[in-house]
Amino acid sequence: MDGLRLSANRPSAGTSPYVLIVEDDDITRRVLSTAVMGYGYGVMQASNGREALDLVGGGQADLVLLDLGLPDIDGMEVCRQMRLFTRCPIIVVSGESSETRLIEALDLGADDFVTKPFSAPTLLARMRVALRHAFATAAGEDDLIEVGPLRIDVGAYEATVSHQPLGLNAREFKLLTLLARTPGRLVTYKAISYQLWGGRKQADLPAVRTSVSLLRRELGVFDGAPSVLTEPHVGYRLVAADG
Repeated sequence: MDGLRLSANRPSAGTSPYVLIVEDDDITRRVLSTAVMGYGYGVMQASNGREALDLVGGGQADLVLLDLGLPDIDGMEVCRQMRLFTRCPIIVVSGESSETRLIEALDLGADDFVTKPFSAPTLLARMRVALRHAFATAAGEDDLIEVGPLRIDVGAYEATVSHQPLGLNAREFKLLTLLARTPGRLVTYKAISYQLWGGRKQADLPAVRTSVSLLRRELGVFDGAPSVLTEPHVGYRLVAADG
């Protein structure tokens, strides 16, 4: 983790986070800026990869909205380079329809993606989730995880819903913890298989799906428990029942 950080200028309480919009199309950049500012966030803009890397490197961004089709540096490379020196959340906002490219961006360190055309409420919801997780991680709030009535005590190896214990085996507990650390955010098949099988090999999709199915079955017993949602061909999200 050494050398990785959130923005050095991360706002204090009562101060709006700053969002860097990286987009070469002037009209799209203005639309995004208007939507983001309309929800109370500060905005910075970059029309190419070099400008984006300079701004993020200067510690001026709390979240990045990154287009992949940039004129100077491919957006994938921009994402990879950003992850060398910052933990600032990166959300890919792209018109690309290639699942392979989007998955590759996630594997390179992007936190989520929204495809164009998109709805402003969806984008803002993804941004709130990413920022909430990033600030909690920076504050060291990862040993006790809560998502709605779900409570995971990682150190004690306990998971409960409304104080009722979940009957999880070791792999299901690891899967739930992985998803719950980033509630609402997408976790790819590759990330799940790497974590659950210890990095020794990438599990095949049926094995991942079986683990998810068993976890869903256990969560389904409890009223109000979070749901595990599928992003077809990409991965899964853990979403609280009320949102």
